Amino acid sequence: MPNDATKKPFVVAVAGGSGSGKTTVARAIGAALPAGSSVTLEQDHYYRERTDLPLESRENVNYDHPDAIEFALLQHHIDELVAGRAIDRPIYSFSTHARQVQSVHLEPAPVVIVEGILALALPEVRERFDLKIFVDTDADIRLMRRIRRDLEDRGRSFAQVRAQYYETVRPMHLAFVEPSKRFADVIMPEGGTNRVALEVILSRLREHIVSVR
Repeated sequence: MPNDATKKPFVVAVAGGSGSGKTTVARAIGAALPAGSSVTLEQDHYYRERTDLPLESRENVNYDHPDAIEFALLQHHIDELVAGRAIDRPIYSFSTHARQVQSVHLEPAPVVIVEGILALALPEVRERFDLKIFVDTDADIRLMRRIRRDLEDRGRSFAQVRAQYYETVRPMHLAFVEPSKRFADVIMPEGGTNRVALEVILSRLREHIVSVR
């Protein structure tokens, strides 16, 4: 892949609170771009390996704090993709709270999308982005989406979901996620249903893809 600054991959951050719709936005961007022109890194797959702890203890880790994420590896993978080199992205299991033995091989692409609640929280990560998006959705909608996801997709009880929300999710959102909105280039209300904002973003990315081909 060419090394000159105008040819390097365009790196996009999609941040927002848990349940905001940022994953939907990231997927919509990737799906709307030409095949093979984008690659996505989900922050959730970069949770630190905590197999040193028994499963019961792992369930009590504060997964909404920046310390729970192996940001050094995420940064390294972004840098490798920007340099035109393939990576092997980890796969994280929410049922065992551990990384799986397998990984996902990802080839470089003109657009690199990084999605996660803390994507804009750390300056050393933010400096790698060419476009920073914050998906801004009302708290009650985010909470209802999170409850449904954790009950239906992750097999948790309502008591577990409620305890986690009050003990870690809400305080970490107020401490780290919401303040990171000030660093966004684009604040996108209502996530994936905001077709106007999505088209504006896609227009810029398509321009970049055409310019590097």
